[in-house]
Amino acid sequence: MIRFIEDKDEKRKISREVLEALKEWFEVDESREQYIRESADQPFWAAYENDVPAGFLCLKETGKETMELAVMGVKKDFHRHGFGRKLFAAAKAYASVNGYDFIQVKTVRSGVYEDYDITNEFYKSLGFKELEVFEEYWDAANPCQIYVMSLKSAIETMKARHSYRGAFVQEPVPREDLIAIANAGINAPSGCNKQTTELVIVDDKEMLEKIKALIDPPVAKTAPAMIVVLSKRINAYRDKCFATQDYSAAIENMLLAIVELGYQSCWYEGHITDDDRICDRIAEVLGVPGDLGVVCILPVGKALEDFKVPPKKAFEERVSFNRFGEK
Repeated sequence: MIRFIEDKDEKRKISREVLEALKEWFEVDESREQYIRESADQPFWAAYENDVPAGFLCLKETGKETMELAVMGVKKDFHRHGFGRKLFAAAKAYASVNGYDFIQVKTVRSGVYEDYDITNEFYKSLGFKELEVFEEYWDAANPCQIYVMSLKSAIETMKARHSYRGAFVQEPVPREDLIAIANAGINAPSGCNKQTTELVIVDDKEMLEKIKALIDPPVAKTAPAMIVVLSKRINAYRDKCFATQDYSAAIENMLLAIVELGYQSCWYEGHITDDDRICDRIAEVLGVPGDLGVVCILPVGKALEDFKVPPKKAFEERVSFNRFGEK
């Protein structure tokens, strides 16, 4: 469970508990106390396991377009359980939604301390890139490595997006995030700008349960929110209709926005538009007019489970240059 913490005393309590358990990394008393003191005034996320704090992360603004990962710590008993990645995903989404273009982080250069070598590899695995080393930023014994990450790389988000069919954290998705996702969908291109795709955001628990009860075999049973995609058959010109292409573009935009904001989803279309026409029953529950049809549902929530990236064929097997089959 990842929670955004606002109470200053709670922030100080959690940061002290975690940092004092990680003195291999935070051994200087003065610096550790400064991190604890400053954390009270910073955007702060805590990770919990059975209501016990497992770790935390703070951000601070270092420029109009840049946030810094000011401090992050995860207790050793919880290392390699995904807590660091989930904390960073929440912080990254916050920075992105609030209009920042970059995140930076400072650590000790690789090759100096074994513990910090692990930290460096973790940051690089998140997608951070080496910017510069400042040999005397702290002192000669602790050369400062600065990493940076762009928050605006659509290509990186595309690489990170994969269908998620697991359970979701039981935590509401903020309305502002759902609105941002829906905006990504309706901003997608459509044939001759006919705008044939419409959306219904569902975050009411009672309505969610009504929709989930219609889906058999069940999917997305624990999703705290859902976007239902509607399509209208309108000819773009003469007898040519591009409604399928329209809603496909909208769905892909939303899937990318969902990942960018730190959530997961899956494109469920065939499962609900099959011969049993679950889509029609969903449309009835939602009060969808007859000229629109439900074509897809997108559950939205934070992933509760880790999931493996499915294997992809090699680039050379699927892409040719100038003529089919030419490498």
